[in-house]
Amino acid sequence: MKAYIFPGQGAQFSGMGLDLYNNSPLAKELFDKANEILGFEITKIMFEGTAEELKQTKVTQPAIFLHSVILAKTLGEDFKPEMVAGHSLGELSALVANGVLTFEDGLTLVSKRALAMQKACEAQESTMAAVLALDDAIVEEVCASIDGVVVAANYNCPGQLVISGEIAAIDTACEILKEKGAKRALKLPVGGAFHSPLMEPAREELAAAIEATTFSNPICPVYQNVVAKAVTEPTEIKENLRAQLTAPVRWTQSIQQMIADGGTEFIEVGPGKVLQGLMRSIDRNVAASGAEFKS
Repeated sequence: MKAYIFPGQGAQFSGMGLDLYNNSPLAKELFDKANEILGFEITKIMFEGTAEELKQTKVTQPAIFLHSVILAKTLGEDFKPEMVAGHSLGELSALVANGVLTFEDGLTLVSKRALAMQKACEAQESTMAAVLALDDAIVEEVCASIDGVVVAANYNCPGQLVISGEIAAIDTACEILKEKGAKRALKLPVGGAFHSPLMEPAREELAAAIEATTFSNPICPVYQNVVAKAVTEPTEIKENLRAQLTAPVRWTQSIQQMIADGGTEFIEVGPGKVLQGLMRSIDRNVAASGAEFKS
């Protein structure tokens, strides 16, 4: 079975989407529509912006979403997903790709998500850290033993788990995890504690926007971050998406379940190759490649 996977924050680069804009009338139309919906020229930042400009959450999230979704739409007849999944932000790209959300509604939710997360980050200083080469259960145990907020946030692949929380709690966790044998426990250059209880204000804000949005029947199952299994019922998809901002991204478990359910070919749609790299660490016997636009 053919599975399409969509990247999250961190995959952005200057010049992303420019080839699509220049060579596909459909892509140009959608990018121009996105500028209208967002109320600023995101295309200018995507095509010409500095790394610093692209790093602003209000830009990064819509930019990655647009690159992913528009690339999927330009694949035309070649795009026939039998299962989809997206890493964090990428879940919204996946939901547009499999017909649950319209392009316009998906982009509006992504923009609201980015602004709500930015606000939550500014309200309380917090961060995330990558923990390498340590068993998930040990990381979870250490997080649970620390005073203050620190939780397992992204199960990226075996041996790579990202933790999220208050700065002091993260610092303490990193020291203990290194003592426990982690190869590395390294703070990430992010603005806040994504996928932790500290995102609760953003979750509440986004939940209202999700509730007001129409969710349609999908053309194929989506493997959602929160539950790491196939979901096809719109009300359940909506519920899981509402929970996503404060719940961990169970990416390893999602991919393993997709393989168990018959996924044999995984195609990453969007900027970069992050998910292809994670695929090799999860199961290197499964084919993983990137979607390519053919003008």
